[in-house]
Amino acid sequence: MYIESVPNRGSPPAILLRESYRDGNSIRKRTLLNLTNWAPEHVEGLRGVLKGGVVIPAGQEALTVQRSLPHGHVAAALGFARAIGLDRLLGPKNKHETNRPRDLVLAMIVSRVIAPASKLATAKALDPATAASSLGVELGLGDVDEDELYAALDWLYERQSAIEAALAKRHLKGGTLVLYDVSSSYVEGHCCPLAKRGYNRDGKKGKAQIVYGLLCAADGCPVAIEVFEGNTGDPGTVADQVAKLKQRFALDHVVLVGDRGMITQARIDEDLRPAGLDWITALRAPALQILAKGGELQMSLFDDRDIAAITSPDFPGERLIVCRNPALARERARKREDLIVATERGLAKVAVAVARKRRPLRGAAKIGVRVGAVLDKHKMAKHFELTISDNSFVCTRKTNQISEEASLDGLYAVRTSLPKDAIEDAAAVKAYKSLSMVERAFRCLKTVDLHIRPIHHWLEGRVRAHVFLCMLAYYLEWSLRARLAPMLYDDDDKAAAEALRESPVAKAQRSPAARAKSATGRTADGAPVHSFHSLLADLATLARNTIVTAIAPDRPFTVLTRPTPIQQKAFDLLAVPIACTQ
Repeated sequence: MYIESVPNRGSPPAILLRESYRDGNSIRKRTLLNLTNWAPEHVEGLRGVLKGGVVIPAGQEALTVQRSLPHGHVAAALGFARAIGLDRLLGPKNKHETNRPRDLVLAMIVSRVIAPASKLATAKALDPATAASSLGVELGLGDVDEDELYAALDWLYERQSAIEAALAKRHLKGGTLVLYDVSSSYVEGHCCPLAKRGYNRDGKKGKAQIVYGLLCAADGCPVAIEVFEGNTGDPGTVADQVAKLKQRFALDHVVLVGDRGMITQARIDEDLRPAGLDWITALRAPALQILAKGGELQMSLFDDRDIAAITSPDFPGERLIVCRNPALARERARKREDLIVATERGLAKVAVAVARKRRPLRGAAKIGVRVGAVLDKHKMAKHFELTISDNSFVCTRKTNQISEEASLDGLYAVRTSLPKDAIEDAAAVKAYKSLSMVERAFRCLKTVDLHIRPIHHWLEGRVRAHVFLCMLAYYLEWSLRARLAPMLYDDDDKAAAEALRESPVAKAQRSPAARAKSATGRTADGAPVHSFHSLLADLATLARNTIVTAIAPDRPFTVLTRPTPIQQKAFDLLAVPIACTQ
């Protein structure tokens, strides 16, 4: 049987239900029913049934969305992790076998980029019954609990040296600059053997902490990280990095770039020079004052320039590149004056308490305690002359010392063992200032994106593995940002930005394209500009839908939401498919 439309002279076509039959050697047809007066949707419904379709009872949905999971951010992060070979760095995967620890570690890395959380919360987000995204499904993890994630962390810790060596082989070459800096994070609880009280950068008084040092390539790409006890000073971490660069990474020639508080003269003499490493660091303020008093550093050097190279017998075989930043000089002068005035205000209150007639403050010890509290608050004791007795207190500014310090405002000196034919003065200053990229990595690790803290692990190996996992997550984020920069507020035209910079001493500039993005909130093609996390949130609205039909409820299938133009552009920039494949 079939439905046929037959022309009807002077009227609309007749809609007829017909069938074909054989009459001897002839094929004939006959009309079974006139459907002309039927509603078009009824006609089309009957046509579908005749073609083998199934009639769905009225009131029953033909298609039902059984589950919808955020997917786009997973597809972008997981797909790009595979594209840059992060999964292969973690460990091999046999075609006929699964490497479950590796897949769990990869899941934790991607999860920390898209939704950082504790291991317990991550396990719930990966488990099919409580999934917060399609990540666990795409990796085929099945049921996941936190104990498996802890075991996967132990597996990762055993492979840390091999993974870091592979990253170094990929991103570090002989003779390259290696950026190194140190930070710290507080630890919850009192059982971790690495957790000690030390200089707390998080402002968490009374909390034990760990210290970790991060090695980055010259472009800011993270390569290796190492965890130390929380009371380890910055210089005490250098020897381990020297051994790592020379022995584990087998680099012929390395230039280590570190700040002035880390690469001290002792570390140069005991660690860097014996290992054959070159360095770029800076002098501390007392060394600058010695150079100024000795005559090697003269302010006339900066009459018509902001950078000058000098030498000193106190630093044999090194070049000293002194820079003067007028903006920094003004800021330091303002800050010092504000602190001195605030200190004077506090000391004046102590003087009033000593001089008052009713219940005056008496005793040199008691007066000294009050004075010490004021000086400790603003750290300006060096600029005051104090006279304390049992019944009097007098303070005056050390004007000569303040003037001497002010004469060096805005000055800093970069020191390097490299000759000028290996690196120009301006390039050495830029290399030292590139440590800001490591500081940016610490901000991402600690607060902005990846949330390395709070650290709840107690076992030493687990703490080290957790920190390493966060570094790998930053490696993925750093790579994602580089590709997605045209859609983000990030500056994607570094060459144009550098061309606007008159001197390496001057403040870094943003390119015209980056300033336009910030001013208008639009990219060059008119699309809205995103932050990294707002773009991930936008991508997350691309859903992975599990659908069942009324006629085959036991055979679900998957349909992805159609991507928006912004989402499609992100996937085009990353060059990864929207549909993940294992």
